[in-house]
Amino acid sequence: MKNRGCLSAGTIGIALLVIVGVLFFWGKSGYNNFVTKEQNVNTKWSNIETVYQKRANLIPNLERTVKSYAKFEKETLTQVVEARSKATSINIDPTNMTEQDLAKFQAAQGELSGALSRLMAVVESYPNLKADQQYINFQREYTAIENSIRTETVYYNQAAQDYNTSIKTFPNNILANFTNFKEKPYFKAAAGAEKAPDVFSE
Repeated sequence: MKNRGCLSAGTIGIALLVIVGVLFFWGKSGYNNFVTKEQNVNTKWSNIETVYQKRANLIPNLERTVKSYAKFEKETLTQVVEARSKATSINIDPTNMTEQDLAKFQAAQGELSGALSRLMAVVESYPNLKADQQYINFQREYTAIENSIRTETVYYNQAAQDYNTSIKTFPNNILANFTNFKEKPYFKAAAGAEKAPDVFSE
């Protein structure tokens, strides 16, 4: 009976070690998987910041080109410059980004998009400016960047969905809560966002 008790205790000890080992390797694998997916989200966010910065970098050249036409409506250009300043002032840490942070970022970038659209609509009334090579170059770069923005936001949302699904699926959600991995927000499509900007209208 005594030997059986010792054997039973030993068996229990081994079983506990096996369970702890399984939990450790499951936890390690799960944690590393979360880290990999979160890093992918962060990379996609970095790509978004890059294309938005490229768009912002176009504005100074646009401003110089438009200012060369003295009769151009200064208020419209001022709105673009002010919207650019607001959009570039918002910095977000993707590791702690909330839905409110992303909404604020999108709103500021949306204001810049709207200001640029209004400016380009006004340019239609200025044939010489519209035909200016510098302005034509801006149009081409702007169109390419807007398309890149749409592409990169789709890639970001896909990465965020993959990450969010991973941390919310049982039993991963238990580990994610314990290790403080939080859900990532998504970009929400604005009205008309499915269309590329038509800046070459005749």
